[in-house]
Amino acid sequence: MPETVTVQKPTGKLMIDIYDLYNKMEGNNIMLSFKGDITSELMTSILHIMESRLDNLKEEPKVKKKVYNVLVECLQNLYHHIDEVPAVHVDKNNSGRSAIFMIGIGDNHYSIVTGNYMLTKKVASFKEQLERINAMSSDDLKSLYKEILNNERLSEKGGGGLGMIDIARKTGQKLNFNFVQINDQYSFFSLNIKVGHTQLQHN
Repeated sequence: MPETVTVQKPTGKLMIDIYDLYNKMEGNNIMLSFKGDITSELMTSILHIMESRLDNLKEEPKVKKKVYNVLVECLQNLYHHIDEVPAVHVDKNNSGRSAIFMIGIGDNHYSIVTGNYMLTKKVASFKEQLERINAMSSDDLKSLYKEILNNERLSEKGGGGLGMIDIARKTGQKLNFNFVQINDQYSFFSLNIKVGHTQLQHN
């Protein structure tokens, strides 16, 4: 079973502290963190920064490629699947499309943490999709990935769940996710992905 993170249901306006959220999940060294609007320009900058930092760590090419590819999928998920929340429901310092991102490194793995707002009415179906992915074997995930590509089963925002399936395939780990309901309309989704240093030759 994947680890789960219990976050107290907020009262009033949602105030997500990225460092507090991260510390609830990991005690690793933080390499890069961000809180704010996710744009294509920002995604490109984050990827360039992380590529440079992985180079500086003298990371093995296979590990570097795996971390980079998973990072791309996590950022694309943020970019395509965030739902805008009216300002009245969030902290005044946050945008309605505000998201969080953080990557840290531990003794034997990297951790990528993301969080974004979404409509509460979407939570049940999304959670079901993630649980289905977690219940699948590596062969099942590979078959489903090909099936979606071949049948062009893409969602209205694109992807049809391919990103989450690809993350599960590349890491060989269950998806560690959590939902915090803000109110009947809006919720906050967080994802904590581990990419091991020694398991990367499997995929």
